Amino acid sequence: MPNSQKLNSSVRWGIIGCGNVTEVKSGPAYKATDGFELTAVMRRDFNKAKDYAQRHNINKVYANADDLINDNDIDAVYIATPPDTHKFYALKVVNAGKICCIEKPMSPSYKDSLEIYNAFKNQDLPLFVAYYRRSLPRFNQIKNWLEKNYIGEVRHIDWHLSKPASDIDKSKSYNWRTDSNIAPGGYFDDLASHGLDLFSHLLGDIKNAYGISLNQQGLYTSKDAVTACWVHKNGTTGSGCWNFGCDDHTDKVQIFGNKGTILFSVFHNNPIILNSDTKHEELVIDNPKHIQLHHVEGMRDMLVKKNYIHPSSGSSALHTSWVMDKILGNL
Repeated sequence: MPNSQKLNSSVRWGIIGCGNVTEVKSGPAYKATDGFELTAVMRRDFNKAKDYAQRHNINKVYANADDLINDNDIDAVYIATPPDTHKFYALKVVNAGKICCIEKPMSPSYKDSLEIYNAFKNQDLPLFVAYYRRSLPRFNQIKNWLEKNYIGEVRHIDWHLSKPASDIDKSKSYNWRTDSNIAPGGYFDDLASHGLDLFSHLLGDIKNAYGISLNQQGLYTSKDAVTACWVHKNGTTGSGCWNFGCDDHTDKVQIFGNKGTILFSVFHNNPIILNSDTKHEELVIDNPKHIQLHHVEGMRDMLVKKNYIHPSSGSSALHTSWVMDKILGNL
């Protein structure tokens, strides 16, 4: 465990993989959070890493991950690389005795996720995964509606997410998100993981899940069509359909209770809508510019202020990995 006295004042972070996700969504959030310092970044292309560091005012630049991980000025490491390298880097971080946050999904498989989780648990080191929707105000409002029992006993949750094939997909240009060696489920891995993780946060862990997954279009090696059903431990049933070759972009979630419904989107910034016997409410709650801000602040509150239990841990992310593999038929 990093020096606890040091963590009482600040945590010095390094990023492995300063690509697109770190430009606006996450990197600036670490910079903006009091109690955190973004000290170093690493990318295999040193010139790109140096450019990122200059634009974001970061002092240290590396082209080798081992150098960043073993830097004595680094207390914690954020792994923002494609999923197939998450285990490789996470095990290096745990061996260095440092805190870690991994970009979602935790890994491409439950097996690898379990290995990561056990490594950090055995060393009693904090592990977070960037399922930041658990920390966003719009979804916390939905959780509040559920906890206040406005829609009564929850019976079912349903999610339909569909998108047209992109120009990159149609051209069959390489995209790691649709490479079955990196993301076996394709966009399902990248996108559905967010929603399924959120549903566990809202309704409790999932007890069992089943799915059908296939490649309908033949544009890439990963799956492009997934249909699933599941049941939460509290008896709430769930269903989902994710298709990445449809004519329209649809993102619709509906929670059904015996006294009403809640309607929202996982990715679109549509209003969240409560309709029940006793209450109707329609709210627009914007996400922060740097969408991981509340997630990062929550890590700060847990590590530095020690007054918070973060909702997105290695344990919760491991559960999501299990659900994903169950749906894809890997377990």
